[in-house]
Amino acid sequence: INRQVHALESTLGMAKVQALRLRIAEIHPGCVVEAVEEFVDEANVADLLNAHNLDGVIDCCDQVRAKAALAAWGASCGKPVVSVGAAGGKTRPQLVEVADLSEVTHDPLLASLRQRWRQRHEGARRGKMGLSCVFSREAVLPPQDSCDVGQGGDGSLNCAGYGSSVTVTATFGMVAAAQMIEQLLQAVRE
Repeated sequence: INRQVHALESTLGMAKVQALRLRIAEIHPGCVVEAVEEFVDEANVADLLNAHNLDGVIDCCDQVRAKAALAAWGASCGKPVVSVGAAGGKTRPQLVEVADLSEVTHDPLLASLRQRWRQRHEGARRGKMGLSCVFSREAVLPPQDSCDVGQGGDGSLNCAGYGSSVTVTATFGMVAAAQMIEQLLQAVRE
C-alpha cells in the first residue's frame, strides 16, 4: 500500500489495473481508461499495444522478457519507450537519473535487459542502444537483520527480500513520466 498511489485499504485484493482505473476516475472522471489485465510477452505485445493509439510506453515491469518485448515493439513502431529499472533496496531518490541503456550501471534488471536486447533483438554492441532508462547508481541496501519479513528470504526484489521506499518508487515514476513527455515534445519539434 505504501508505494502505489492506487493501493488503498478499500482496494486490497482488487486487480492492480482495476484499482488504478478507479483511482484515475477519482482524479479525472472524464478520462477514459481501458484496463487490460494481461502480462505482456513477445507473443502478445503487438496485439496488446497495436490495438491502441499509443504515443509511447513507460515500462515499469520487473520481467526482463516483458521489458525486451516492449522495447522491441517501440523500436519496430517508431514509438518511444522509457524503461524503468529496479528501485528495491534503494533509499536515495536524489540519485535517480536517465541514460541510454548502454550507459546504465548498478542495475541488474537493466543489465539483463541490455544482454537480452543484444542477444535477441539486435541491440547495438557499441554506442547508444536507443532506449531511455530510469535507474539509480546507488548501491542496494540489503534487508536489515531486525526485520521479521524476509528472514531466510530468497534475495529477490519482493516482499520477502529487498524492500522499496515510496520516495524512491515515486521518483522513478515521475522521472519516467518527465522523460516520456520530453521525448514526445522532441518528436513534435523535429
